[in-house]
Amino acid sequence: MPARRCPGPLRRREFLQAGALVLGGLGLADVLRGRAAAGESSRNTSIILLYLHGGPSQLETYDLKPQAPIEYRSVFAPIPTNVPGLDLCEHFPLQAQLADKFSLVRSVHHTMSSHSDGGIEVLTGKTPTRPDPTSTSKSEHPDLGSIAAKLRGPHPDAVPRYVAIPQPLYMTRPAYLGLHHGAFAIGDPSRPDFKPPSLQLAAGIEGKGLDDRRGLIRQLDRLRTGLDLHGSLDGTDQFRELAFAMLTGPAVADAFDLSKEDDRLRDRYGRHLWGQSCLLARRLAEAGTSVVSIYIDSPVNGPEFTNWDDHIMNAGRPGHFADYMRRRLPYMDQALSALIDDIFARNLDRQIMVAVLGEFGRTPRLSHNSNGTGRDHWPDAQSVLISGGGLKMGQVVGSTNSRAEYPSERPLTPKDILATIYRHLGIDYSATIPDHSGRPVHILGEGAPIAELI
Repeated sequence: MPARRCPGPLRRREFLQAGALVLGGLGLADVLRGRAAAGESSRNTSIILLYLHGGPSQLETYDLKPQAPIEYRSVFAPIPTNVPGLDLCEHFPLQAQLADKFSLVRSVHHTMSSHSDGGIEVLTGKTPTRPDPTSTSKSEHPDLGSIAAKLRGPHPDAVPRYVAIPQPLYMTRPAYLGLHHGAFAIGDPSRPDFKPPSLQLAAGIEGKGLDDRRGLIRQLDRLRTGLDLHGSLDGTDQFRELAFAMLTGPAVADAFDLSKEDDRLRDRYGRHLWGQSCLLARRLAEAGTSVVSIYIDSPVNGPEFTNWDDHIMNAGRPGHFADYMRRRLPYMDQALSALIDDIFARNLDRQIMVAVLGEFGRTPRLSHNSNGTGRDHWPDAQSVLISGGGLKMGQVVGSTNSRAEYPSERPLTPKDILATIYRHLGIDYSATIPDHSGRPVHILGEGAPIAELI
């Protein structure tokens, strides 16, 4: 679908006024009504989504089953936390010290077993009608970040509503909401040369309608430094207006400037991709970004690090999957624990919600062959961590059976997780948005906020 274009250049003020009142057919009254229905009318709430691409094993993170038969139980030992009866993986010692500041949902399940379809299910709340085993499918509906960007409209300080660190989620796209509601991808904030920001829209395949994006960014960079502030941008569309506002807004530059953080805090998060991504996410959420996704699918400090797709020969590497997890889990533990503790220490735990999840869990029964040991895709059971958002912390919601195969108590779906997130964002998840043909599409067709957390 080609990008829609405005009839002509808009002045910045005109764009912000028009965008704040109506974008894609949903008026301000509808937005306010949705927020009031969720009790969020006076709160500038945000969600930080730590997306563990590949599907983390529930048995090696938050649902270990140490009493299960050896072919099922976790390869790691459980450790106690500061919440009696709540145990975690031995490689999560820092999270164990603040389990009273998060809750675990252990009974999430769905039916999509490929990476892209599972991601579409988890991030949009829409079940793909034609499952794609090749994991190359793209969403027909927008994800939670694009929904939030649309319904909230432009931020008064031009802070982007939806940011992807370091890269956009590959299986979702803004679809019928328009390119200007996609995520702004900002690269690796742990790089020594990272500067705030030269923002680019994660347009995906829909970006073909944009002309010379690199030239546009160079021009916007000149605008940002004040060398061409009186020039004009011919053919300005909504994306260009958003980029202009961001690159000329002092609040945006401030939000992206990690040098403003104390060096000791940066060290505590970790001077690596995981840590600095989480720290930047907190800064953006604090500044008014509605949704920040952290999607790491590249090596962290060396080629031995992979994503969470821990089947045999993941990324073409033989061996036991536990060897890779032992390297990966401490990065996650350091960064996530620092993020949670920092949010609570700053009294931001009502404003900011953190959700940690992947597209599915892993097969409870271990697989072995001459190349190694691993766990395969398993959408029938996965664990999700929730922190902040003014929700009830220090508890476990739901459970799986003795081998972590299926929910045994309080079965929940990704739609329930999304309904909980939308409630926090003040979005009426039962509302509809028109698609390309004008047909109303529910934000969520089903699902409800998780009562135990509220």
